[in-house]
Amino acid sequence: MAIVVNMPRLSDTMEEGTVASWLKNVGDRVEEGDILAEIETDKATMEFESFNEGTLLHIGVQEGETTKVDELLAIIGEEGEDISELLNGTTTNQVVENETPTIEDVSVKENEPAPETTAAVELPEGVVVITMPRLSDTMEEGTVASWLKNVGDFVQEGDILAEIETDKATMEFESFNEGTLLYTGLAVGETAKVDDLLAIIGPEGTDVSAVADNFTAVSAASEPIEEPTPAPTVLETPKTAVVEQEVVSEPKAETPVVNSTNGRIFISPLAKKIAEEKGIPLHQVQGSGENGRIIKRDVEDFTPAAATATNSVVKFVATGQEDFDEIKHSQMRKVIAKRLGESKFSAPHYYLAVEFDMDNAIAFRQQFNSIPDTKISFNDIVVKACALALRQHPQVNSQWFDDRMQLNNHVHIGVAVAVEDGLVVPVVKFANEQSLPQIGAAVRDFAGRARNKKLTPQEMEGSTFTISNLGMFGIESFTSIINQPNSAILSVGSIVQKPVVKNGQIVVGNTMKLTLACDHRTVDGATGAAFLQTLKGFIENPVTMLV
Repeated sequence: MAIVVNMPRLSDTMEEGTVASWLKNVGDRVEEGDILAEIETDKATMEFESFNEGTLLHIGVQEGETTKVDELLAIIGEEGEDISELLNGTTTNQVVENETPTIEDVSVKENEPAPETTAAVELPEGVVVITMPRLSDTMEEGTVASWLKNVGDFVQEGDILAEIETDKATMEFESFNEGTLLYTGLAVGETAKVDDLLAIIGPEGTDVSAVADNFTAVSAASEPIEEPTPAPTVLETPKTAVVEQEVVSEPKAETPVVNSTNGRIFISPLAKKIAEEKGIPLHQVQGSGENGRIIKRDVEDFTPAAATATNSVVKFVATGQEDFDEIKHSQMRKVIAKRLGESKFSAPHYYLAVEFDMDNAIAFRQQFNSIPDTKISFNDIVVKACALALRQHPQVNSQWFDDRMQLNNHVHIGVAVAVEDGLVVPVVKFANEQSLPQIGAAVRDFAGRARNKKLTPQEMEGSTFTISNLGMFGIESFTSIINQPNSAILSVGSIVQKPVVKNGQIVVGNTMKLTLACDHRTVDGATGAAFLQTLKGFIENPVTMLV
């Protein structure tokens, strides 16, 4: 059956979108995950991917044209399928993709009478329904990390309502309306899909129970419940791990506050979860929250050195006793698993391993860092060298799509950064045009903000090539999974001092192993080898990068 694809809501304030370009033509085969079009919103131009597969039968908005959210964008179905009724609007049973549920929607199963709760409910005057926003182009669901407003609080336009954990970062979500917060559809730690009910704002004292109940009935009828929860919630979705940004206003207390009657330690749910995962003894943690409450920052900043010599952060397990801990998947971890699985099993990987002489690079770095207020790392040298080599080998700087291969003439290098929940890849834009100090400053800034979950989605998009460096952990060589749609990723090992042969003599030398993982659909073996030869020239003679 044909599927109607409507103009998606790609930002929380988006009311209409303009088709910047179509990446599929009528008659083309569309797979789930294919990029259908580039949509210009009120904030940015974003790629819009299909969540269904079939043949593109109709395009409702031409390039350069604008339409409102939820208006007809395209139709996907079986090749040759008759869609005249969909175009004429005479059918009532078509499947609609990306349609935002409205309070007036009625969901009725075939051959069943409509329940009383599905009667249309009009919004009271001044009431605004707020749905889960799409805070990144790949976001499909979000988790409420924390509410910054409580039911009954007055909300000004621009106030931060909540912190939402997406697949990429935890982001502040501000209100674009003012009024009293009348209802919240999700508790802290609960997850909902984009466009599901998040909150209701309106005049103080307004009864919005019918509005909330009607929206819940629509959502529950349209989406299967994946996992039961111990108590009923407005949106019954599985809980995920929470990344919480807590606001601290009180000075740090010297000791945790403990209830003298029951020995209870006052701690936020997230801080308690992190402490359990890390095996941190709570009685040793000093709380800096209100009235000495232990919060996320206190647990993250805790080090074993602060504990007494008689205590250990390792969880005690009795001899012969089986024991395990369960950690719910965070949004980031779920997306990492999905993306890397898709890459590993869809792209035919092969690997090219090389070993470079690093003596000149070591001398070059020492001389460069002798300049006042200048500091570069070996990783900065690798990033710059890769950027220059990629300009000479656009095939390695390419991207694979189902219907085409894109050879990029710009170089945006993603630098993998390990964070608590997994891995993020901030992107150094136009790396070939930047100096070594500029690259170093950008990478250090990205790494610091990545660990504090302060990167924006835009800073993690658009890479044409990726570098993963585990050399600082003493790893000599390893292989990585390609960060699609890139065609290659470079794994960088540590610099090792060992005997080498130079001019027929065995001498002490410094070497570094690198492994290039390539997608054989775009990069042939000879092409990858040629790129590594060019890279070798830059890294073994870094002064050539300054010429």
